[in-house]
Amino acid sequence: MTSPASTLDSSRPVRPGEELDAAALARWLAGAAPDFAPSPIDIEQFPRGFSNLTYLLRLPGDRELVLRRPPKGVKKGSAHDMGREFRILRALHARGGKVPRPVGHCDDESVLGAPFYVMERVRGLILRAAPPPGVPLTPAVMQGLSASFVDAMLEIHRTPLDAEGVRELGNPEGYVQRQVQGWAKRYRAAATDPIADMETLAAWLDANRPGEWGAALIHNDFKYDNMVLDPADPTRILAVLDWEMATLGDPLMDLGTTLAYWVDADDPPELRALGLGITALPGNLTRAGLWARYGALAGRPLGNPGFYYAFGLFKLAVIAQQIYTRYKAGLTTDERFGALIDAVRALAAMGNRVAAIGRVSHLAGE
Repeated sequence: MTSPASTLDSSRPVRPGEELDAAALARWLAGAAPDFAPSPIDIEQFPRGFSNLTYLLRLPGDRELVLRRPPKGVKKGSAHDMGREFRILRALHARGGKVPRPVGHCDDESVLGAPFYVMERVRGLILRAAPPPGVPLTPAVMQGLSASFVDAMLEIHRTPLDAEGVRELGNPEGYVQRQVQGWAKRYRAAATDPIADMETLAAWLDANRPGEWGAALIHNDFKYDNMVLDPADPTRILAVLDWEMATLGDPLMDLGTTLAYWVDADDPPELRALGLGITALPGNLTRAGLWARYGALAGRPLGNPGFYYAFGLFKLAVIAQQIYTRYKAGLTTDERFGALIDAVRALAAMGNRVAAIGRVSHLAGE
């Protein structure tokens, strides 16, 4: 069997054009975090992310940090606001939340060419699109993990809104309308190819907005590959990563985004082909099961999940479109992004199917 160490999320050499100035970084660390300022620093890159760039910093003494910065060619906004993400981590870490310990933040673009922040690395298992070798993801493990997943989401949603570092994140009132109309606007700003299904889905979402269910701190990208798990017990969540899109808003919209990443075993081939994750493994909660568990733990009726799932699919399609647009403009060299326009089409078609049938599971054959 593969050892636990070999299942840890692996880094690779930095992609051309995305290098960091190691000497400048060492000088910054010496002033901002003297405990982590030895030289030299060995820098590698985590290749999996589709949004901000994430680097592994290896320091003498087997110490490791993680650095995050925006990619080239993006406008400054909440999803690429390094200071905002750093403050969220700091607030949650101070409350004992399952997040890495933040080390420091730099807004001075003369250091590395963009704002960035640094946090301690949490070593553990991250589940990607395929099961890692040597990790027995049995039905019992997947059942326990998916239950822990819902519990962790609800724990975040129950964070007091008046907590320091949380109350400054925004106004939750009118969140559903802002999200629906905002993502439609982002799509039109990034569109490269005419995709009628995207316009149809955007119009349906705007015409079928539900009332606000509640207000909470929401992660907005809550999925398995944004979690660090205990390699010895994969049902145990050590840390939640990637808080770049966190805000205050309707928690069911957060749940809808999660549903968009959640693939069921009986889903249509075009949805399974997107390789969104391993949620179709035996024992894992289905989308309907995830929705039901959240509702049972929340102690309140949630209503029909169809709108929220359709919104999540639309949002995911817009994100794919934005990344594809950067790729077409030559602002990233990552060849994975060249096929994302096909993902936009597939997600939009599935969103319209969900809108028509009004449910989140058993989608094939409709």
